[in-house]
Amino acid sequence: MALKIGIIGLPNVGKSTLFNALTKTRGAQAANYPFCTIEPNVGIVEVPDMRLRALAELVHPEKIVPAAIEFVDIAGLVKGASQGEGLGNAFLSHIREVDALCHVVRVFEGGDILHVEGSVDPKRDRETIETELMLADLQTVQKRLDKSRNAARTGDKEKILEVAVCEKYAKALEQGLPARTVSLLPEEEPVAHGLHLLTRKPLLYCANVAEDQLQSLDPATLQSRMQLPPEDELVLISAKIEEDLQDLSATDAAEFLQSLGVSSSGLDRLIHAAYQALGYITYFTAGIQEVRAWNVLKGSTAPQAAGVIHTDFERGFIRAETIAYKDFVQYGGESKAKEAGKMRAEGKDYIVQDGDILHFRFNV
Repeated sequence: MALKIGIIGLPNVGKSTLFNALTKTRGAQAANYPFCTIEPNVGIVEVPDMRLRALAELVHPEKIVPAAIEFVDIAGLVKGASQGEGLGNAFLSHIREVDALCHVVRVFEGGDILHVEGSVDPKRDRETIETELMLADLQTVQKRLDKSRNAARTGDKEKILEVAVCEKYAKALEQGLPARTVSLLPEEEPVAHGLHLLTRKPLLYCANVAEDQLQSLDPATLQSRMQLPPEDELVLISAKIEEDLQDLSATDAAEFLQSLGVSSSGLDRLIHAAYQALGYITYFTAGIQEVRAWNVLKGSTAPQAAGVIHTDFERGFIRAETIAYKDFVQYGGESKAKEAGKMRAEGKDYIVQDGDILHFRFNV
């Protein structure tokens, strides 16, 4: 199942143009008026990974299957969305269904693209969207508190825990802090997961810049201008340029980027940032039938990684035969890496590492 990233932001900031570029389609409407995107557009995007190609050159498989992310183009939110303004309630429900958020903020000036606030101000726009998400979360938390407090008075341990978690969230949200900033105990995590809070989701920012800003604008300066913490991921991208690249051959696209003083597509950086925002790493399976990249959460055990392929693999897990990517490539494939003593047999407690080539032994 593909990981889902929701593209959010104010109307007319370039979300649909970015979506079209990401998915190499022109499926999402991109027009100069709010609510152009009503139902969310969905597209599957491959995670660029040079390691997959290198493995394929050694194994010569029948097919190559990259890891994938599902991007969802969600219609523009407006001030008051948490109270149902614009098409707020419907859009907020779409946001609840994704794993992480990519917040597109407009930085480019001028042109004939109208801004709903009448001027370009990345900091203001960021705060507008995030305030609406926090207000929606605060409503969710307060409703749950109203229901749980009476039951907690009877000594119901589950409800007592629920109240404690909701009170933590309410305190943070009332102070203008997103739910992701709240520290929880392990036993509180299931309660938090059940609340489906919008601001608990991993978040990265995409600054939609003009062509000339790609070279002139310093990301650190923009990060400071938007008052983003240093740990927050900010990717500069020109959605219009990326969309224009669709119409060019690979050679012409590379020359065009070079003429702009840009070494690589901003989309690749955005996709990698989205992948990291979700806390995922990649492991590989490599055989004659296929070489394939698999998504797995960082810190997953070998049985959990096996379960990504099929639940039977996890249920009947015996061991994982493991070769590190660098060893697999250095020794020219599985057999020579094995001869060199680079294949390891790992048990149920093994923590999968990014780039592992795994073969699972199981019995159901």
